[in-house]
Amino acid sequence: MTNSDTIFVHILINGKVQGVGYRYGTVQEARKLGIRGWVRNLADGRVEAVFGGDKPVIEQMVQWCHQGPRHAQVTDVTVEPLEPQLFQGFDIRETPS
Repeated sequence: MTNSDTIFVHILINGKVQGVGYRYGTVQEARKLGIRGWVRNLADGRVEAVFGGDKPVIEQMVQWCHQGPRHAQVTDVTVEPLEPQLFQGFDIRETPS
């Protein structure tokens, strides 16, 4: 169940974002903020994530994605709205083949 302040977004992060702890940093930040969803590496070198939560917290998480963890070098972040989804917590998913 969602309320009018709850939003869901699909994120694609480009740059040097694999091999620098980006997924683990995303999990840590998302759990700290109480965001639901998941994150994973993509075979093309990007990181993909889905976030669900209150709009101000999601906006804060998206801002974090522009920086990422210390060794990341983010060049672009794409954000698209999603329909509400059901998630329990925040996890890392496997890279799709």
